[in-house]
Amino acid sequence: MSKFLSALDRNAERWALLMFYVLLVVTMAVEVLRREIFSYSSIWGEELVRYAFIYLVWIGAAAAVRERAHIRIDVVMHYLGPRAKALLYVFGDLVMFVVAIIALYWSFETVLVSVKFGSVSAGLRISMVWFLMAVPLGFALMLWRLAQSLARDLRSFRDGTPVYEGDKLFD
Repeated sequence: MSKFLSALDRNAERWALLMFYVLLVVTMAVEVLRREIFSYSSIWGEELVRYAFIYLVWIGAAAAVRERAHIRIDVVMHYLGPRAKALLYVFGDLVMFVVAIIALYWSFETVLVSVKFGSVSAGLRISMVWFLMAVPLGFALMLWRLAQSLARDLRSFRDGTPVYEGDKLFD
């Protein structure tokens, strides 16, 4: 069970991103073929692609938090020692944690309003709750990844070891 949880922790966002990306590409390809070959398109295809993209974005944002892949200006980081760098990352994690909690609260309010009034999507005729949950789910995943990042950074600060800075996109 521990191996499964470890694999899930390492790859949950990747699997979800792959699933939504494949759903998006296949649906979009089918809709383009239907429109170009049969001169017919469906309203549900465009809607499904839109909502798959929204989930893709929010889950991708959580994955970026885990990998420290968000855009950042790190010029100052080159001049700091390991402990100061870890402390700066801890501060950044705490600020982002507070913002994510506020965003989670307000995004969940939108879901509750949708539940209260029973809104459904125009094409798929599915409860909008399923689609609106992308935002609170994304922020909940971000909070989980931020908690992990905070623990990792505090450990680096305590031990004086180099802080995890993510993979470099450019050198």
